[in-house]
Amino acid sequence: MNDASEAAHGRRGFAASDGAAVLQTTGLTRSFVQGDVRIDVLRGIDLSIAPGEIVALLGPSGSGKSTLLQAVGLLEGGFEGSIRIAGEEAARLGAHGRTVVRRDRLGFVYQFHHLLPDFNATENVVLPQLVHGATRSAADARAVDLLTQLGLGHRLTHRPSQLSGGEQQRVAVARALANRPALVLADEPTGNLDEHTAGLVLAEFLRLVREEGSSALVATHNERLAAQMDRVVRLHDGQLR
Repeated sequence: MNDASEAAHGRRGFAASDGAAVLQTTGLTRSFVQGDVRIDVLRGIDLSIAPGEIVALLGPSGSGKSTLLQAVGLLEGGFEGSIRIAGEEAARLGAHGRTVVRRDRLGFVYQFHHLLPDFNATENVVLPQLVHGATRSAADARAVDLLTQLGLGHRLTHRPSQLSGGEQQRVAVARALANRPALVLADEPTGNLDEHTAGLVLAEFLRLVREEGSSALVATHNERLAAQMDRVVRLHDGQLR
């Protein structure tokens, strides 16, 4: 796709047609070569996520969960196969087109919060909205609403260093949902928290994703947490089971 067509693609957005899967991968593969050895990390992944569906991606460390999320999140090249997001083929987009999809259709939550340390909780949720084109007043209102729903109404002006681990991750959840993404990708979103806090944060994450009407793909190795989601898929030897 050339620059002109990508720009037009970005302007008209990625609205899915009625009934279209929010995410559809077909034959998704990823291999690495180390010396004379070829390592197949993903071997023909076929995955479909319906609108509003929350899917747990289970697998042990090193099974390729993060690689799959990076592919779906259009964060790296080197993948083969089809990635359709909200009904649109995204795997073959250039750099600009990928940026548009990530900005407009995807939200990300990582194991570590990756908040900007010099900005407070509200500002961390406001910034992606400004990039998306929101006015400052609308972005502020949206940030305050999300953070308050996550129990952080009294921590709006606190910087990340002044927040607990659970609070930091709640801000990260609010940031991921700020632009009302079609799909949220979460990579071990509670893996850096103690078991009690992890349960609380995950429950709030799932509630908010459902209330916002987004879909989600959540990578985890925790069977108990995965059981709270709508469906579980397992990654083993580079294939979904």
